Parts: sequence; structure tokens; C-alpha cells
Amino acid sequence: MKDLTRSKDLFEKAQHVIPGGVNSPVRAFKAVGGNPIFVKSAKGAYMYDEDNNRYIELINSWGPMILGHGNELIEAAVAEALKSSLSFGAPTAKEVEMAELICSMVPSIEKVRMVNSGTEATMSAIRVARGYTGRDKIIKFEGCYHGHGDSFLIAAGSGAATMGTPNSPGVTKGTAKDTLTAPFNDLKALKDLVEKNKGEVAALIVEPVAGNMGCVLPESNYLQGLRDICDKEGIVLIFDEVMTGFRLSKAGAQGIFGVKPDLTTLGKIIGGGMPVGAYGGKKEIMDYVSPQGPVYQAGTLSGNPIAMSAGLAILTYLNEHPEVYTQIESSGKYLAEQLALANSAIGKNYTINQLGSMISVFFTEQPVTDFESAKSSDTAMFGKYFQGMLQEGIYLPPAQFESWFLSTALSTTDLEDIIAAHKKVLNNLLSQTD
Repeated sequence: MKDLTRSKDLFEKAQHVIPGGVNSPVRAFKAVGGNPIFVKSAKGAYMYDEDNNRYIELINSWGPMILGHGNELIEAAVAEALKSSLSFGAPTAKEVEMAELICSMVPSIEKVRMVNSGTEATMSAIRVARGYTGRDKIIKFEGCYHGHGDSFLIAAGSGAATMGTPNSPGVTKGTAKDTLTAPFNDLKALKDLVEKNKGEVAALIVEPVAGNMGCVLPESNYLQGLRDICDKEGIVLIFDEVMTGFRLSKAGAQGIFGVKPDLTTLGKIIGGGMPVGAYGGKKEIMDYVSPQGPVYQAGTLSGNPIAMSAGLAILTYLNEHPEVYTQIESSGKYLAEQLALANSAIGKNYTINQLGSMISVFFTEQPVTDFESAKSSDTAMFGKYFQGMLQEGIYLPPAQFESWFLSTALSTTDLEDIIAAHKKVLNNLLSQTD
């Protein structure tokens, strides 16, 4: 057993001064049992806790670390930017460079506004869509998570589902009334919902590849179906690519599926690990944003020069090195195939969903295509699996309803170690239940 004394002591102290002892709910390990691991450092594919245990890292800060931790290119860019001050609260050249680069990499984005988080990006995108259309209602999908804005905590996935509170207290009835929900991957249900609220829906927001009910892929022509419905009804189509942006391709999920949204929200990778977000899209919609237009949105640290420097470094690298996506897709496919073979060998056909560097193992033998099927997973089994993998030195997202995120820092040996640990842990768990 790993010695986790220091992490345990820190968690006990934290609970006296931080709600639940953590600054984001899933980190508390409530879905998997035990106490959270307190991290001291990370480099490449490895993370080290306060007790000096090493783990192969499959969260990568929930997505940003596509090149692994402590990347020298990003660190050098940040170190250089630090010489000029941490923040100005005024325009900088780097903001312009960043905006130009994003627009050049994502064809659907003609103008972009920098913010400080993915949540801020999605909240702002919804507000602009409402201002642009003059309508109040929005549609989101069950199990898709778009941050903790009030409008999004209705039938939310990720942490909300993990904590057992999919409809959060503190969200007003008025907000809930204006947020309509539909099942993911069900165009008929969506058409019926739009018809019942004809002329009232401002925006439809979706994770094009869901990462917050686990990795769930859109079915064939589903995203195009969303595009067609929005075009017909004058609804603003928003792709939440906070997770998938620059991770699945240099143009995000929309670059893979060939469907252009009206607005896109971004985060994570565009900051290279620094807190950052952005929203952008069609010029005619983005021109509604203040000071150009009437929809107000502001932020003291928006376009922070340190975050912009880190983001420019990583995006420039990804733009110039498309082989990153070939490598990480190969790793993802290999891992998914080998995990599936291991499951089969012990008589379990647990569902594994994978696209590029996103992957999930669902403890259910039925296909996972939406939130309902994701919820058929044996979450108690996942909790035991998580703890077993942790003891084997593999750090997974501490919730069934979260995608794993791979990095280019994973070596062939690392992948084989993950597969070996998976086999060992599953065999142990199943032998205990026989």
C-alpha cells in the first residue's frame, strides 16, 4: 500500500478552511472513496504527490497538458513574459497575436474575445446569443457540462452528477424555466422540443464530443442535424470546445466532423495550463459584444499577458506540428484496443469509448451514447477500480463520468504499464466477487 500520510493530513487541515477540503468538487474523491491525493509536482507523463509517490498521469489538468507536464517551450514563454509584469489590465500585442492565431486555426471563428475560464466563456456566449436573437430560452443536453453558470446546472453531467446534485440549489426557477434540456444523440427529441418552443430559443449549446458524462461520441450526422435545425429555426449553434478545442485536432472537434457552429467556447489548452478561456464565432454575432455592441462583458484579467504567452507557445507548436495529433490518436486507439482485449479475456465486455486522446472505460456492457446509458455504469465498481489503479501508480479522473486525457509524453512503456495495471486490478476485483 502506498504511504499517503501527508495527503491525509493536508485533507484534514483543508476541510477546516475550504468547503469540503477542495476547490472543485470532483477532487474530493467522494465518487471513488478514500481521501484525495495532494499533488506536489509533475513532469512529462508523471505526477508526484506530497508523499513522493509517482503516478502515470491520465488527467493532465483535465485536458490542457496535451504535451505533458513541465513542457520546456511553455515554461520558457512564461519565464520571458514574467520579466514584463504579471498583469496590466490594458491591451497588449500578445492578445492580438493570440486572436489572430485562433481565428486562423478554427475557420468558424472570425472574431474572438478572451476571458478567464471555460465557465466564463460559456456564460458569455449564451448572453451574446440572447442579445443577438432577442430570445430568452436556451437548449442544453442531458449530461453535458458547460461550467457552473446558473443556466447550465440543469441536468448537468460531470461534477454535478458525480456529487448527486444534477439540479443545484441556488439556481432560480426563472433560470430553470429558460433552460430546456434534450437527450444527447436524439435528433427527434430535439426537433420536438424546438417545435414546442418555436421562436423562443436563442441558442443550442453542446459538447460536440462529450467529456463530462465520460467520453461520449456524436452519432453519424448528429452534429450536422443540429446545424440544420438551428439554421431552419434561427437558433445560434454553440459548440463548447473547452475540452475538445485543439485537443482532437488543431481545429477542434469541428475540424474532425466538418460542422461549423455559430459560436465556439474554448479553454484549457489555449492557456497551456494557465487559467484562460475564450469565445468567438461569426463576426455579425461577435459584433454584439461591448464596446462594439450592446451586450456587456468585461474582465480585469482577460487577456492576461502570462496566460497569452503560454497559450501562444502551445498553439503555435500545435499549428506547426500536426504529427502531434497522429501520435496521440495512435496512443488512444492502441490503449482502447488493448483495454478492450483485456476485458474480453476475463469475460467482461465493458464499454470503451475513444476518440483521439480522449477515452473512457464505462463499467457497463451496453453501448454508451447518452447520459442515460452512461448512468447504467456500475459506479461502485468504478470506485474500486480507481483505487486499485491508484495503488498501481495510475492516476485516473476520480469519477466514472469524466473522460481520460492522454498526452504525447506517454511512452510505449507507460501505455503497457497502464494496460498491465488494468488487467491486474480487474482480475483482483472479479476474483473478490466470484
